Amino acid sequence: MKGLDRLLEVLGSGGLWRGEEIQRKLGISQPVMSRLVREAGVRICRFGRSVATQYALPREIVGLGQNVPVFRVDESGRPHRHGGLHFLTGGGTWLKRETGGGQAFSGLPPFVEDMRPQGYIGRGFPALYPELRLPERINDWGDDHQLIALAMRGEDCVGNLLIGENSLDRLNAGLLRSFSRAEFTSLAEGALTGQPGSSAGGEHPKFAVFSEGRHVLVKFASGDGAAADRWRDLLICEHLALEMLRKTGVPVPRSEWFDLDGIRFLETERFDRIGARGRRGVISLSAINSHFLGDYPDTWSRASKRILDEPFLAINQTDVERMIWLDTFGGLIGNTDRHYGNMSFFAEEGRGMNLTLAPVYDMLPMVFAPMGTTLVERTFAPEPPTALNLHLWHEVANHALIYWSQLSETEELSQGFRKTALNCRDALARFIQDRP
Repeated sequence: MKGLDRLLEVLGSGGLWRGEEIQRKLGISQPVMSRLVREAGVRICRFGRSVATQYALPREIVGLGQNVPVFRVDESGRPHRHGGLHFLTGGGTWLKRETGGGQAFSGLPPFVEDMRPQGYIGRGFPALYPELRLPERINDWGDDHQLIALAMRGEDCVGNLLIGENSLDRLNAGLLRSFSRAEFTSLAEGALTGQPGSSAGGEHPKFAVFSEGRHVLVKFASGDGAAADRWRDLLICEHLALEMLRKTGVPVPRSEWFDLDGIRFLETERFDRIGARGRRGVISLSAINSHFLGDYPDTWSRASKRILDEPFLAINQTDVERMIWLDTFGGLIGNTDRHYGNMSFFAEEGRGMNLTLAPVYDMLPMVFAPMGTTLVERTFAPEPPTALNLHLWHEVANHALIYWSQLSETEELSQGFRKTALNCRDALARFIQDRP
């Protein structure tokens, strides 16, 4: 086998290879390796400089080629070239930034996890863009499908990045339409038939629009029956939880609920958008965990400590404490949906990634959420203090007690749920009393 063929075979096993690794594998000198690399030409990708140079085989994605540009939209709405994303044999990628060098990933970069179509809105993406010929179920998508979707129709993704020239062109050519609340009923009907707005995740029926000068995410509850009524109650509960957190000094998005044409809406302002066209970079705890923590610490509190110990990530102690505070509060108001997709950070890249906790969202007593169209009555069980939250547990518990009291006195909630809230308040009061 010729030297070049042997080199291509080694690189064809996937991943990035340093020059000394290739030399040892093939038993060749550095000058011979350099000659083989020159002979290979564009068949080999080279990243980095001098002794830090790494080599890989490119791979091609149908319709995208071997790489796509990545753009960043700043807070004023102006796009800038951020870098280029190169596709490598074996499924890896290399993000070559315009400034700050490059970075290799065994799969897709972490920001793609949050940008990709997902959740209730994302499920309608294949039907909305049939010309892309993507699998009908987004759960069946692989990495290439996600990249095709983002590079071809990714102009309104979570955060401030765009992948591909086509998505940038669509952003620049698109007219930003503003919707009035009077149109929310038809938007809700469209969402129920699978019409998506943007890639914002989550499973509750929702749509994302620009309305009254703000980008908003709008959840809604419609229909008849006990399950529909419960969701109407829970939308109010979510709004009241955000308002309570706001009073304690926790950053939260502005929210408002209202009824229209028999539908209850909860409108929440998006914190990754600024004005009409400005954007801000965000990353979810889920993406951070997948790409940097390496396992699943299982609670927001434990994750906060792992982030603090991770050299590549930078977070201040105040936000670490706030993560524990919010985890504790969620446990004491019956929020059983504290998964890693429900906490996010503003992210700034330097030598590592600087994280600032983003406003809170999806904070409500999900323990009482229906299962589909069935109302399942569950018992609220307050979570006891742990070694991580012992120092703040009683403070948070008193805020949770006030929250349950407020729900029990909110006339817009159904009588049955107000009684449930009163029982939860009494249960928590006893729980606190037993832990002096």
